Amino acid sequence: MDGSCVAPALPIFDPDSRRFNRLDAAWLAIWLIFLAGLAVLPPQLEWHKQLILLAIGILQLLESRLISRLPTRGISYVILLKILLATLLIAHTGDEVGINSSYYPIYYLPVVTAALYCRPLLTLFWTTVASAAYCSYLFIDPAMQDYEITPDALGYLALRILFFFLAAMVVNRFAQQSQHQTQLYRDLAERLAETNRRLEHAQAEARRSERLAALGQLSAGLAHEIRNPLGVIKGSAEMLTQKLQASDELARELAGYISTEVNRLSALVTEFLDFARPLHAQPNPADLTALLDRVLQVVAARFTGKQPVRVEREYASNLPFVPLDESLCEQAFLNLVQNAYEAMEAGGTLRVEVQPVIQEDREGVELRLSDTGPGVPEELREEIFNPFVTTKKTGVGLGLSIVSKIVDGHHGSIHVDNAPAGGAVFTIFFPLEEAEQQIANRERPTTTD
Repeated sequence: MDGSCVAPALPIFDPDSRRFNRLDAAWLAIWLIFLAGLAVLPPQLEWHKQLILLAIGILQLLESRLISRLPTRGISYVILLKILLATLLIAHTGDEVGINSSYYPIYYLPVVTAALYCRPLLTLFWTTVASAAYCSYLFIDPAMQDYEITPDALGYLALRILFFFLAAMVVNRFAQQSQHQTQLYRDLAERLAETNRRLEHAQAEARRSERLAALGQLSAGLAHEIRNPLGVIKGSAEMLTQKLQASDELARELAGYISTEVNRLSALVTEFLDFARPLHAQPNPADLTALLDRVLQVVAARFTGKQPVRVEREYASNLPFVPLDESLCEQAFLNLVQNAYEAMEAGGTLRVEVQPVIQEDREGVELRLSDTGPGVPEELREEIFNPFVTTKKTGVGLGLSIVSKIVDGHHGSIHVDNAPAGGAVFTIFFPLEEAEQQIANRERPTTTD
């Protein structure tokens, strides 16, 4: 058993709700009515009694605020103040003062307060303190100095004190059960919220996949229709160049422009086809860091002499082999690293981090690519992986769509954030178990009847 004394973090009602506020106000009103009843009952002329009851009422009104301000010490302060006020009250209640006061049940207030907020051991401690305060009148009350305590009187006193402890344990048991049930409800609500988030994410992914499928079919059809006339145009331009030779320099120059633009359109058509082509990843255990190093070397060679980019690598030790389709992942990494270089027009730092992680109860490896470029605008962050969405002045916005498609083919995930100091951070997660199971299923021999 834990003897700690802390404020309940899980109220049965939502404190911000109107219903809770109404119930709380009604409870306080009833509480004040009962205190007012004690104030008008005999002895009615004891202003000390009425003043103490007023202090108890004010303390009860401020109790929740005091505990919220001081979650640990506030409860102890409230219990001590209630014990002090209860001790003062039974000292100012007419002729029957001290141990014989008919107001002795006032000690139930600190006892019940401790039972509501504290663990069992500390509840027993505070009940003992309240009982000791009540029994102190055996020694400090002058009227008790010449009074002989009989065994029956001691038994009656012990009976009152035992009722203090009995009430404390009953209330504490109820409070502990209530807090336990509330914790269960909160855990259930969190699980439901997490399930809803995953469901919404899955629905968004499904809608995006449907859009990608439709766009893929459209792109494939258009690409095939465009590629044929492009071939004719390019062939015609090359024949014109050969025929004209040096007879017409302007015509030869224009024919060269035609050939160059046709090559650019052909590359664009190839990109469309890559986007539209069905993806069939064939993952095999591979060294992710070696693949990244190869890609970084290729991109650095392409941008040699253009802008100074410093590459920082942080690879965790003892990384497992990751099931990857190396050709597809190389294409995805090339797109991401090249985008980072292009974003840092005046140079900068590209940071590459690889580490094992557990994401949504799945073991895997996480790759983070961070650059010091301008980052991704907030309004485009959710749409950046959709086709035809781009932050570049040139391009059609298919590169990141292809990257997302490749990562999805590995049953992984990718998302983008902006670093606090600026720049985009692409985080890719590659699971280990699902991809390994996929490899095992592919390698398992099939039998036919």
